[in-house]
Amino acid sequence: MVATQEMRRPAVFALQTLVIAACYYGAGRLGLMRRLTVEGAVFTPIWPPTGVAVAALLLLGIRACLGIAIGALLVVLSLSSFTTLQPSAAGIVAGNTVAPACAYLLLRSVRFRSDLSRLRDGLALVFLAALAAMTISATVDVGLLVVTDKLALGDFWPVWLAWWVGDAMGVLIVTPLLLILYGVRMPIDMTRWKEAAVLLVAVGATVPIATRSSISLLFLVYPLLIWAALRFELPGSLACALFASVMATVAATEDVGSFHELSHTEVMVKLQAFNGTMALTALLLSAVITEQRNTRRSVEMACQELVQVLEHLTAGNPTPRPPPAEEDGHA
Repeated sequence: MVATQEMRRPAVFALQTLVIAACYYGAGRLGLMRRLTVEGAVFTPIWPPTGVAVAALLLLGIRACLGIAIGALLVVLSLSSFTTLQPSAAGIVAGNTVAPACAYLLLRSVRFRSDLSRLRDGLALVFLAALAAMTISATVDVGLLVVTDKLALGDFWPVWLAWWVGDAMGVLIVTPLLLILYGVRMPIDMTRWKEAAVLLVAVGATVPIATRSSISLLFLVYPLLIWAALRFELPGSLACALFASVMATVAATEDVGSFHELSHTEVMVKLQAFNGTMALTALLLSAVITEQRNTRRSVEMACQELVQVLEHLTAGNPTPRPPPAEEDGHA
């Protein structure tokens, strides 16, 4: 029995590694479908593989790094500029592996909960995993472009900013969504399916108009996002934010809507500002609402337990009746 378990462990590890690598590569190919150019460098406004990598590390631990490295290598080799494994390609693979690993270690140091049921978990994901850890991949990758003369030194910071925000957006949107999907248990509560259907129709009708209209109507998305967060918490708000971010990215890369006739830098700034505020609003607002509801449920359960204890004590020690009043002889 022990020998069988020892034989299964390498097989399970190999299977997990292949699945992570395949998911990373697939997410990378999806991200490369929509690109923007800043100072001659091509980048993706949302880089989903970083979200896949951080989620895999949170669910499986540090052993997921091998699958992340293989997936990053496959993505790099699939690009026409890296037909062979060059030192710069190896550096990019290392940067894209180390950054999610650092994000995982930072989250673990603050006792991050993957269910995102507390505000501190949302803040940790934003500031530690997305904003802090992703500086590593952006610095390494863009620095290698400068070192290999693929990018001028004076263009480092604009490209670095675009690269960093793209990696951070992958963590802010994709990681929570994957954690939620992993935690889904059957049967799914469908008590609000009518409201969910109405919200789905509203989002499907409003978001394309808001992102592709020549008038700047992107603000119309926020009421829907707040509605989704208040009624459906993290799953609803993240799904809404993801759809809005994807539609805004499509509009930006097609140069339509409020992104029309803007320079490449202006498009990057406007798109990343919209995507970033959407992701932050969805994540933090949902975390606050979830934490408040969990606190209220805990208080209600504590009150119920207190009532049961008082009833038990009252049943065991009946309250004594007051003594009868003395009769007045002069009545």
